[in-house]
Amino acid sequence: MSLKVGIQAVLMSAALAAGFGAPEVQAQAKFSDYVQTQNKFEHKHIDDADVLVFLVPELAEAGIELPQMWDAATRRMIKAALDLEGFNGEQGQQVELLALPGFYAKRLWVVGTGESLSRAQAEELGAGLAAQLSDTTESVVVHAKGYSEQQIASMAHGMDLRNYRFDKYKSEPPARPDYRVHWHGDNGDAAAMAYQQTRPLAHGMFVARDIINLPGGDGYPQAIAELAQKAVSNYDIKATVYTPEQVKEMGMGALYGVSAGSVHKSYLLVVEYHGGGDEAPLALVGKGNTFDTGGYNLKTSGSSIVRMQTDKAGGAAVLGAVMALAGKQSDVNVAGVVPLSHNLISETATLPGDVLVAGDGTHIEVVNTDAEGRLILADGIWFARDKLNARAIADIATLTGSKVGAVGRDYSAVFSEHDELLEAMKDAGETTEELVWQLPLGPYKGIIDSWLADVQNVGSPGAQAGARFLQHFAKDTPWIHIDMAGNAYSTSANGIHPAGGNGYGVRLLTEWVERVNSSD
Repeated sequence: MSLKVGIQAVLMSAALAAGFGAPEVQAQAKFSDYVQTQNKFEHKHIDDADVLVFLVPELAEAGIELPQMWDAATRRMIKAALDLEGFNGEQGQQVELLALPGFYAKRLWVVGTGESLSRAQAEELGAGLAAQLSDTTESVVVHAKGYSEQQIASMAHGMDLRNYRFDKYKSEPPARPDYRVHWHGDNGDAAAMAYQQTRPLAHGMFVARDIINLPGGDGYPQAIAELAQKAVSNYDIKATVYTPEQVKEMGMGALYGVSAGSVHKSYLLVVEYHGGGDEAPLALVGKGNTFDTGGYNLKTSGSSIVRMQTDKAGGAAVLGAVMALAGKQSDVNVAGVVPLSHNLISETATLPGDVLVAGDGTHIEVVNTDAEGRLILADGIWFARDKLNARAIADIATLTGSKVGAVGRDYSAVFSEHDELLEAMKDAGETTEELVWQLPLGPYKGIIDSWLADVQNVGSPGAQAGARFLQHFAKDTPWIHIDMAGNAYSTSANGIHPAGGNGYGVRLLTEWVERVNSSD
């Protein structure tokens, strides 16, 4: 019997192979399920627009220059209002004017963009505009003359990310934002092309957010595997699902053991995109623990356990990143490996003190059943190294509370002994504002030694013990570990993220893969 079951996603059609249009076509099939807003990049006069946004860089001595098409009386009125507010174009400044006489928009927002506008800042600006638009908005004009097509695309991308809604469980969901944004820049065609490149990334984040938000009772391993297969079906991605029987047959006892107490046994999801010839893939391995009670080391905090559907956020980030890279047709071979488990308690559950045997033959003493993420990642990393022959591995997980204590929720903690991987990750974090902070792997000698087995699954310091444990399974393959505990969930809407699962890691991993690939 073959160990592989699954689907080969729909192959690119001739239209997809034609060039620029491919990312739009690939992302288009499901993009509209999430976002009803439309972005237009042709310079077209819009009568009676609901809002006109006028972007202004930080000013020197010259002062603000308003379009000459606006009549003189209107320009004087606007300048007087800006002077009164002390507006000088600093980032974050905004002045609103309503019902200007003879003006072609109902509202005018004059928005400062600062001395420079990075990609992340442009995305945040777009998200901020989206957050302010009312439910009745139908048309928006953004006057963006003098801004690059990449900056305009990033602003539109930020609006898309903020407008995501997870309303599956609302009996009467509020209407989603549904308006047209007309971007008036210097080169509409170039801005449109740049925007199309952001859509697969946004789509990957939307799918990741869906996975994170899905409650544990509905988002069990098989359900997530099927959701992932459906999500990638319009991409040039090969999706393979290994069933619980196959996981067990392949010897992945660490992964299998975490779901031993649940009727929903462990699966392994593998998604592969080949855009870089015959080169060995870069592998992304993401923790997909679909719900974590802690097992017999039960989580006793109600506020903690109620959010444990977010424990699959690392796996969601891996899937979203592979989707983004495939949708952009990046020149890289990348494989996403997502071990999926369901950590519950029953008469068949793994007990504290039990010994599990991982795919590489390592015997693991399970000192704490709530340190389950590293168990499933161990077999995921082994699979990436042994079965996929990955040239480098990055794993990502909501792994340890110790990480939150060390660096909080504004940074992920990263561990690696490979400088090129670390530098690429730090640069990727700066670009996407999904920031990382390196923590040491050593010396910490012996922190996962076990008197009973080869290794144990806990140690102190906690974040380092988790990283050391995972490093054991990467062996000599270049490897980096991302502990994103505390980063996966937004308690309230903020910036590009609405409340709930935020898709953290999709942008970071996408950028990291492209940087590592370009440096090889």
